[in-house]
Amino acid sequence: MPQRNNWQLGREMTYPYDAPPPQKQVAYIFDINKCIECQTCTIACKTAWTSGKGEENIFWNSVETKPYGGYPTTWDLKLLERREPAQWNGNVLKSKTIFEGNSPLDPPDGHLPDTMDYSALNLGEDDLSGIVEKGGHFEGEHASWMFYLARICNHCDNPACLAACPRQAVYKRDEDGIVLIDQERCRGYQECVKACPYKKTFFNLISRTSEKCIGCFPRVEQGEVALCVESCIGKIRLHGFLSTQSEPRADNPLDYIVKIRKIALPLYPQFGTGPNVYYIPPVHVPDSFLEQLFGPGVAQAKQMYRNLKDDKQLLGALLLSGANNRLIDKFKVEGDEVIAWDSNGTEVARVPFTEPTYLREQYDARYDVYRHNTT
Repeated sequence: MPQRNNWQLGREMTYPYDAPPPQKQVAYIFDINKCIECQTCTIACKTAWTSGKGEENIFWNSVETKPYGGYPTTWDLKLLERREPAQWNGNVLKSKTIFEGNSPLDPPDGHLPDTMDYSALNLGEDDLSGIVEKGGHFEGEHASWMFYLARICNHCDNPACLAACPRQAVYKRDEDGIVLIDQERCRGYQECVKACPYKKTFFNLISRTSEKCIGCFPRVEQGEVALCVESCIGKIRLHGFLSTQSEPRADNPLDYIVKIRKIALPLYPQFGTGPNVYYIPPVHVPDSFLEQLFGPGVAQAKQMYRNLKDDKQLLGALLLSGANNRLIDKFKVEGDEVIAWDSNGTEVARVPFTEPTYLREQYDARYDVYRHNTT
């Protein structure tokens, strides 16, 4: 069985295919601290891509409440209960990934959700981890907590869906690392649905084929960000590419945030798939819970986030989230603003560190209305 290096695990791991990395890898950064679960991203994705027959319960993008929510229901708990807890020695994973079974011929460890697991998109929404007593208040880490977790396909470095498909219908694009399903080759065996640990591959009951997030590749090919990124009201998402053929670039915001500063972390890295959606962990949630989701870098990431006001370079990179609808290749902090360029060298964003304040007259003669200024 081929071995390949997984930088998220700090070691080599077993994977059925020994393919070279793509020319560049599509990646996303989600700042959980800013998500308000407005579901605008979900609606934008749903109306654009999965509004056809058989897709009523297919959500390529979803936002769930942790610790209890999930779509499909208990998607992560069912796999975690089958496996031993992740064991880390520093930043090196000591336990097995889902590809490292008892036999080299074993498929990736996974489970097939029940049909009813797709019946409740917002089960557990806004449920707290515990009871809040009357008059109680929190500072720092909260005794009772919840947070919103936005999820899309991770377009993994080592896709479990690709490894499991007996028809070789799943493939990873060399030009950008986006993972797709060839609908002509798919026969609906659902091995990809079973194998994906994030349950972001779905089975269409009408077409009898599997389908998944396509990474908005028609937009990406035009240099535009994905619809879920552009539509995000809270500006929690940053979409771009990670370097794969060279060392991480300090002027690439994705490289800088993920690989150099490591403030954004992969979801369940212990599975070994090398997911490429990276999350900035919520500062109010206990480390003991977050380390199950994001691995051993949680405490360091939270501390960096708390100190952002004194870290202009990192703050500048994060301010590019939602700055425009173009994919950003390069950024630079100049004075009191951060400037960004696309891969053609065209300036596409200029964001101030402090938003300007405008005071309006209380009475607007043009519209004959009175307004209130709030601070």
